[in-house]
Amino acid sequence: MKQRLGGLLGGAAVLSLMAGLVLPSPAAAVMVQGYEIDDPTSPTVVVNKHRPLNPVTHVPERLTRIKTEQLHSDAAQAYQRMVKAAKAERVNIVAVSGYRSYDHQASLYDSYVQQYGQETADTIAARPGHSEHQTGLAMDVGNTSGVCALQDCFEGTPVGAWVAEHAWEYGFIIRYPKDEQDVTGYKYEPWHLRYVGPQLAEDMRFAAEESARTGTQPDIDTMEEFFELGPAADYLY
Repeated sequence: MKQRLGGLLGGAAVLSLMAGLVLPSPAAAVMVQGYEIDDPTSPTVVVNKHRPLNPVTHVPERLTRIKTEQLHSDAAQAYQRMVKAAKAERVNIVAVSGYRSYDHQASLYDSYVQQYGQETADTIAARPGHSEHQTGLAMDVGNTSGVCALQDCFEGTPVGAWVAEHAWEYGFIIRYPKDEQDVTGYKYEPWHLRYVGPQLAEDMRFAAEESARTGTQPDIDTMEEFFELGPAADYLY
């Protein structure tokens, strides 16, 4: 209940910003299952349609370049280890899209609205201030051939299959799993990796395996379900 209220307050904060009001200082951090999910500088921060970054124009302090992309330095180190391990198995992971600023995300989102309409745009791209890419903790990945880039069929490609099996070992999760749009608000994105750190990645994998083994509902394979935040399928404004 506290977290759902926190989500509602997050939406109100965005409405205040849109109205030209000054956001209040962030409240004291609330730990959930031992993890910090509110601080935008935390690798375990939960960002979704109910939980905007605070401040919404947040910029990570430490960014590291990965080819033409950037990641938060901790995520970048883990990503580089993962790429090296995959390459040892003859799987070449390509960085497609990492950190995006608030303005970059606004431009991308607006282009999707113009192309597909807002209803569809909201299922494939986050509004500025609500994007995981803005944290510097998310990386979209691909194959060197470009096959199935940013498509569902990516899951069956060498990189798609490898990250589904091994990304958690390096602190990454598939943030938008299959058949979870009603929870996450986004269509299946097997290419979208989110760095949450090795401990949370392991805890989430264990929880997902246990829920699958016991048939527990809901199955636990999203951050929303793991932290019992409730679905965030639609924006609150």
